[in-house]
Order: sequence, then structure tokens, then C-alpha cells
Amino acid sequence: MSDPMLRLSGVYTDIAQYHILQGVNFDVPRGQVTMLLGRNGVGKTTSLRTIMGHWRARAGQILLDGQDIAALPTPAIARLGVGYVPENMGIFSDLTVEENMILAASSGPLDRTRLDWLFSVFPPLQTFWKGHAGNLSGGQKQMLSIARAMVEERRLYLIDEPTKGLAPAIVSTMAGALRQLKDQGASILLVEQNFSVARALGDSAVVMDDGRVVWTGAMAELAGDAALQERLMGLSMEAGH
Repeated sequence: MSDPMLRLSGVYTDIAQYHILQGVNFDVPRGQVTMLLGRNGVGKTTSLRTIMGHWRARAGQILLDGQDIAALPTPAIARLGVGYVPENMGIFSDLTVEENMILAASSGPLDRTRLDWLFSVFPPLQTFWKGHAGNLSGGQKQMLSIARAMVEERRLYLIDEPTKGLAPAIVSTMAGALRQLKDQGASILLVEQNFSVARALGDSAVVMDDGRVVWTGAMAELAGDAALQERLMGLSMEAGH
């Protein structure tokens, strides 16, 4: 296998007096979707935030295409081609949809071809292009949040629970957009609690528990083994979690 797009090696992250990540090791293969799974509170979001530089790793390496980015500030990591979709969406409610997208396009004017593709997967963004983002529905805000990360082709996409709390129709739209991004050859690290989405999109899986990685392997292997799901996460994801 070729060198991974991203490699975490012995990563420790502390938040105040709490030791959240405790020696995290995993790879994100190039051109694949890696699912980051586990129960709530085990360190998945902290892992994404540490990769993105929002939290600083106390120890360990975070290698992006072989370059250690662990000590870089967040803007520098973004400029290296890392797109991040936080769980709280991270959009600017007082700005229009168009202005949100312009701000996300760091390399210059919006690319018309890519914008047309985003309109095809997220039609409400075109409908409300001149409207304030704060007036969008919850699902539409999530579409905008993901579209902002997708507005330019990135080396790596970090996406935190994109379907959380969304209606089934919006979940389907979101999954379709992520599948198209995958089909373009994107490297994606995706935190997702909806198992049907994880099973449909994931190539590989990383399962965390208590700040550590407890299992890595093919997503299909995990999806096909309810006993393994139960052992790793204390639940059967087939139950709809």
C-alpha cells in the first residue's frame, strides 16, 4: 500500500487536567474513506481537533503526506489542503450563503465548475445563495458547512458527524454528496454515528475507546460482525446506532 495521506503516531492530547488522547495511532489511506468510530466521549472529536491544530498534541507525530504538522497553527494546516467540518457546523450566520462560500475558498475566486457540482448535490444552496446563512434550516446549514469544506479540492477532509440530528431525507442527501466526494478520489476521515452511512461510505475503520485506538481494519469486516461491534463498542450498530 502507498504511504498514507495521514498518520497519527503516539498522539497524546490533554484538555485542562484531563488526558483525552492517550497514545493514538492510526492511518488514513490515500484516496479512501476512514471511519472513526466509538461511543460518545472516547476522543473522536478531540482527534479531529488535534489534527486540525485546535488542540495541541502534548506528544506524538501527526504526519500529513509525511510532513509533521503537530506543531503548526490551524491556518497553516488549512493552507496545506486540509478541509474541516466541525460538529457545530462552523458557518457565519450573519453572512450570506455566497459570502460563506467565498470565505472558504482560500485560493481565490469560486471555481464555477465546482460550484455547479455543489449546487447539483445541495440544491438549497443555490436557492438561498443570496440569503443569510442564519435563516437556513438545520439540514441546510449542515449542507453549507460541508459545501464550504468541499468548495476547493483538498488533500484531506476531516468531517465530524455530518448527519447528526438530521431528517432521513437530508441524511440521504448528505451521504450522496460524500459518496461523490469519495468517487473523486478524496481522502476522508469521517466521524459518523449512523451505521448505515458508515457502512455505505467507509473503506476502513478505526475504533476508539477511552482515548485509545482499540481496533483497526476493513469497514466491511466490522459491518459484518455484530459480535465484534458489541465487544468494541458495547452495542450492535445494526440496531441503528
